[in-house]
Amino acid sequence: MADQVFPTKGNLLNTQKSLALAQLGYELLDKKRNILIRELMVMVDKAKELSGTIDKTYIEAYSALQTANINHGIVQNIADGMPIENSISVSYRSVMGCELPKLSIEKKRLSLDYGFLSTDSNIDKAYICFEKVKQMTAVLAEVENSVYRLTNSIRKTQTRANALQNIVIPRYQSIVKYISGSLDEKEREEFSRMKVIKAQKLSKQKKYKIKK
Repeated sequence: MADQVFPTKGNLLNTQKSLALAQLGYELLDKKRNILIRELMVMVDKAKELSGTIDKTYIEAYSALQTANINHGIVQNIADGMPIENSISVSYRSVMGCELPKLSIEKKRLSLDYGFLSTDSNIDKAYICFEKVKQMTAVLAEVENSVYRLTNSIRKTQTRANALQNIVIPRYQSIVKYISGSLDEKEREEFSRMKVIKAQKLSKQKKYKIKK
């Protein structure tokens, strides 16, 4: 690559500018990667906190559902009568260009959408437990999706940073070194040539004076 660049001062200045931009780009990507990694660690810690809680919530909910099924038979007809959840909304926040989702469920006053004649407290308990499951599932989905997006963004950032660090920057450094060396060699050659010319002129002047 260096051999294909003509060693001129103009090319040297252009390559030095490109090198400076590549180094700046690497520094920015490195900072971005570190920020994304810190955000990922926060999400991983949050996922760990959720794991125990959500497992307990699911176990409690299915246990309540099992009890309700035992006491009332399969409660599918009650479940079919429940309204469809349509209060989930998604917004996004940007972390160094990585869009992370924020899921929220509109908090409503808990109301029982079934009759009391054919149900009892076991149905109520199952209903309340699965309401908690719904809330926890939204939080878990938000965290898992954020972890996925952050991981992908970190991988892409790492790839670009590696390309700059291991390919682009060394290439520009090699070109700068080649052009600088070539220009220095030309300057030395020009200096030597000027010395020879000067010596020849002095020699001719001395010979001319002697003849006189």
